[in-house]
Amino acid sequence: MPVVQDSEDRAPAVTPSTPARALLPSVLPAVVVGVISSLILVGVEVAAEQLQDVLWETVPDALGVGRYSVAWMFAVLVATGIAVGLVVWKVPGHAGPDPATVGLEAPVLPPVVLPGLLLANALMLAGGPSLGPENPIIATNVGLAVWLGGRFIPRAPGRIWPALAEAATIGALFGTPVAAALVISEVLARQETRGMLWDSLFAPLTAAAAGSLTITLLDHPSFALNLPSFGRPGWSDLLASAVVAAVGALLALCAVRAFPYVHAAFQRLRHPMLILPAGGVVLGALAAAGGHLTLFKGLDEIATLAHDPDGWSAGEFAVMTVVKLAALVVAASCGFRGGRIFPAVFVGTALGLCAHALVSGVHPSVGVSAGVLGVLLAITRQGWISLFVAAVLVAEPGIIALLCIASLPAWLLVTGRPQMQLRRDGTSVH
Repeated sequence: MPVVQDSEDRAPAVTPSTPARALLPSVLPAVVVGVISSLILVGVEVAAEQLQDVLWETVPDALGVGRYSVAWMFAVLVATGIAVGLVVWKVPGHAGPDPATVGLEAPVLPPVVLPGLLLANALMLAGGPSLGPENPIIATNVGLAVWLGGRFIPRAPGRIWPALAEAATIGALFGTPVAAALVISEVLARQETRGMLWDSLFAPLTAAAAGSLTITLLDHPSFALNLPSFGRPGWSDLLASAVVAAVGALLALCAVRAFPYVHAAFQRLRHPMLILPAGGVVLGALAAAGGHLTLFKGLDEIATLAHDPDGWSAGEFAVMTVVKLAALVVAASCGFRGGRIFPAVFVGTALGLCAHALVSGVHPSVGVSAGVLGVLLAITRQGWISLFVAAVLVAEPGIIALLCIASLPAWLLVTGRPQMQLRRDGTSVH
């Protein structure tokens, strides 16, 4: 006789949603974390901009030397290596762990480490190495949130504070909570989570919204490059986006492959007062080859490129692409405290404009968005954030479908490959 199951046995398991009364208490802590995280980001970036103006405008003008002459770029980059080396050597906490071993998911650092990490990040941002603020700011906000949250709300689950701080910082960095939601959903997909997705996203999304609103009120960030509109996408645009994204992914994978070897070469110097100034020397040589647009984190520089997409030759765009990618590898390998997303955006932008200069049929908007997509997929291995950043640079609805399709062959190239992050023994994370 066949066993007849009742309807309850045959029904699929449904995970119950969290009641509203369980979610509401997280709103206030999430808002507080969001506001504080964004204020720390603004504080570091404002301080770095002020110091950058002194280093790259006031002092060279007073000395009568060119602001971006080869000699001055060498001098400032080596001096930045010395300054950051002193922080790593002497300041308590040594500015945190080796940045080559850290990604967007930051470790929880003790409070004593955080001032040195922020100082090293601000010096790096002002001095010109090709890294962004994201990793150190996320790590600082996570450490501060865990420390303060554990003191003032000890009954809250400890794991909530890193999630709130990471979401808040990502929301502030990109000026929208959408970026944070995409990153967190990708993290949750890799974990065994119980409960509905939006229940898990509720508190982090609140923190991200508070962070992005705060930064919008204070700084009015915008990623749109105001590139020429490409109108309705066609078959040629689809082909161009797929090819450029794949080329960007392959080019960035070359940098990822070189990363552990460059890191090991610098580590042979053993002391931060040798490693970081040596990195400054190499970065100075790269800046001399690529020009001043290949300095800094890259956001202001991509706006300059996008303002005149036809203002450089294909060879000049190619040089900037390779030099910026090499500078990213060197800066991340030799111990400068910073993130890799923003310089990777410059690499993808220069690559896309190079494709446009080589083949006039490649529209600048298509080339830039596809180049950024491919490079970010290889560098970050974050699919959603790569799509998001590539799309907001162009800010046209028609680009989204192209990028979704172009991401498929690019992802096949990068998945399963080494990542631009190392384990403590110096081997690549896969």
